[in-house]
Amino acid sequence: MKHKKSLTEEVQGTVDTEHQKSWLKRLFAFLGPAYLVGVGYVDPGNWATDIAGGSQFGYKLLWVLLMSNMIAIVLQSLCTRLGIVRNRDLAQASREAFHPIANFALYILAEIAMVATDLAEVIGMAIGLNLLFGIPMIWGVCITALDSILLLFLINKGIRRMEAFIVGLVAIIALSFLVEMFLAKPEVSGIVSGLVPSIPNKDALYIAIGIIGATVMPHNLYLHSSLVQSRKINRSKKGIKEALRFNLIDSTIALNLAFFVNAAILILAASVFHSKGFNQVAEIQDAYVLLEPLLGNQLAPILFAVALIAAGQSSTLTGTLAGQIVMEGYLHLRINPVARRLITRLLAIVPALVSIIYFGPDSSGDLLVLSQVVLSLQLAFAMIPLIHFVSEKRKMGGFHIKLPIKVIAWAITVVIVALNIQLVVNELESWMQEANNPIYLWILVVPIITGLLILLVYVFIKPLINESEENHRILVPHITEAQVKELSTSFSYQNIAIAVDFSISDKESIATALQLGKKEATYTLIHIVETAGAIFYGREVEDYESGSDKKFLEAYQNELQSRGYQIVVKLGFGSPKKVIPEIVNQGNFDLLVLGTHGHSGIKDFIFGATVDSVRHRVDVPVFIVKQPLPFSK
Repeated sequence: MKHKKSLTEEVQGTVDTEHQKSWLKRLFAFLGPAYLVGVGYVDPGNWATDIAGGSQFGYKLLWVLLMSNMIAIVLQSLCTRLGIVRNRDLAQASREAFHPIANFALYILAEIAMVATDLAEVIGMAIGLNLLFGIPMIWGVCITALDSILLLFLINKGIRRMEAFIVGLVAIIALSFLVEMFLAKPEVSGIVSGLVPSIPNKDALYIAIGIIGATVMPHNLYLHSSLVQSRKINRSKKGIKEALRFNLIDSTIALNLAFFVNAAILILAASVFHSKGFNQVAEIQDAYVLLEPLLGNQLAPILFAVALIAAGQSSTLTGTLAGQIVMEGYLHLRINPVARRLITRLLAIVPALVSIIYFGPDSSGDLLVLSQVVLSLQLAFAMIPLIHFVSEKRKMGGFHIKLPIKVIAWAITVVIVALNIQLVVNELESWMQEANNPIYLWILVVPIITGLLILLVYVFIKPLINESEENHRILVPHITEAQVKELSTSFSYQNIAIAVDFSISDKESIATALQLGKKEATYTLIHIVETAGAIFYGREVEDYESGSDKKFLEAYQNELQSRGYQIVVKLGFGSPKKVIPEIVNQGNFDLLVLGTHGHSGIKDFIFGATVDSVRHRVDVPVFIVKQPLPFSK
């Protein structure tokens, strides 16, 4: 039977940066993570803010797009620096630095940002299906619950196919708007004048903040700091400097491509709608309907709808990975990616359905813009810790950001925080004036705003006062470094594989295996790294958890070898239920010893079930050791 390639095998060797001789080949080895991040910069949320800004204010907010793109390049470069130098993603670094209560609050805000991002994808996809096929908005929203399953299926087909799928979607969007721009024939002088900063009124401020939130998305800061660890680099100073330089190039190219797509949307809205007096085209549906009569071409609206559907799909995968990274980093919790995807998607579908049912399909545009404003409001809670983390001289080992970059980064933060505070004040004043009984606002809304301000001050001050202190050690998503002591043996096998997960069940699994094989057998300890980077890039990943797991595995090996046992270790990457069978079937094993995970039913779906899948895929006997209860001795 022909061996089917796994995700790990599919990507092995594709991101080797150490053995590329030419500068160009080394550069290409680093290209990749920023493009997976960049797809989030062309999602339907960007469309909504770009169309609203272009139709209402012409080219005047084009400078906001340019500024947002520059901000994005700076922030994404800081993320890559954190990931490359410290082998931490932003969530992991935050868990090390802040109090658990603060981390939980930051996690909730990150999840809100994730749902807001997914909300834009849900609505955009539903609108695209409605425009192209006439599917009602409600059914379109429901269909989006299934598209996430499709993309998760594509993950299992390998990173090459997944990346090709994503690049294909972005190419469809770019080519569609290239044709649209050719048909629209915008004014060059208007485009140039739009690069001069100006905010005409309060409505423009709201749209401008929405554009910033749509462009610089919080979940991308978490995602990029993790995915960048997929590149295997030389850990010398020269190697790290080269990695930082090449990743900056990667980010600059990818984000500038995203900028041109967003600029094309805003310019299209300005040249087609604003110039002809259609100043209130805030709805994507209206833009679709008006394109044909205003441009006199039937192809324009079709391309528009196709690009919209592609945009709705492009960020689904990256949103899933970002959610996984945030949950693992902040909560020390890992769940099944399918469950992770469905939770986020359902949380996004509910407000979309409520809005459509109670306010009608026409409310989708306002909901899209609101989702992007929510993203902007979350930005500071990710930006401030990020700047602190890459500024710490001791922890960055000499690769901390220098004063000019630090000044630019903090200036960006001040501008975004100031804009957001102004927006909150404006909106709160408006609500107070419109409310018949504002006491409810004082009871419900004002305390939340106050709490967020306190949290913002905390994440700014805490790293400053504790910079010299040794922060508590971060834990990867395992229970503990289990001790393997006082073990007895009574039976013998020749070659035994033992799956370990660094939990309390390891002691039972290893003890059972040693009883079966005694000191005459050879034991292979198998552990699988399950991070988002490991799922995508296999053994080439060099994130914090893979390094930590390797040390834990070697600690097991050293402990057991000191007791006279013959121990081999195997570190796999990806899904345990796939990678464990591959390792076992490729080896000459007599037996596989597995510990149970201690849950069943719905918990199997949420946290993932390994034992049943593994025992059906291996070619050797499986000895399943029941996990001891927490109170058992």
